[in-house]
Amino acid sequence: MQVDQLARTVLWEELVRGFSLTLRYLFRRKVTLNYPYEKGPLSPRFRGEHALRRYPNGEERCIACKLCEAICPAQAITIESEPRPDGSRRTTRYDIDMTKCIYCGFCEEACPVDAIVEGPNFEFAAETREELFYTKEKLLENGERWEREIAMRLEADAPYR
Repeated sequence: MQVDQLARTVLWEELVRGFSLTLRYLFRRKVTLNYPYEKGPLSPRFRGEHALRRYPNGEERCIACKLCEAICPAQAITIESEPRPDGSRRTTRYDIDMTKCIYCGFCEEACPVDAIVEGPNFEFAAETREELFYTKEKLLENGERWEREIAMRLEADAPYR
């Protein structure tokens, strides 16, 4: 046993194995991404920044059923609503405290009209806590910005729902 250990030490077995591994991967195609300029693929089920969607005619999808508020385990969603002249309900306030959100996706699953969704954006850093309190206007703005990607994601995920 000591002879075997001595032979490994004298012949630098670990060093030779390490160099051979390095040489094996040296000439292969690189898999590293240049992150800010190149982005990897996202799963259709990725849960990123929240957004409120609109119908194609421009009307808000949210019907103020408050299912997302009720199912949120972190209690990050606050909704206030009022009836409209035609008898339907619409939200007057839809706030999400992103500092509380755990990105579980329950709000998206509970919504009967796909109004609240978690979009593809994962780059939404903030310098203050106040920037992470999303109002209805901010959520609708996110929905307009990411509508194309959100629609494609929901279409790709539809067979599994």
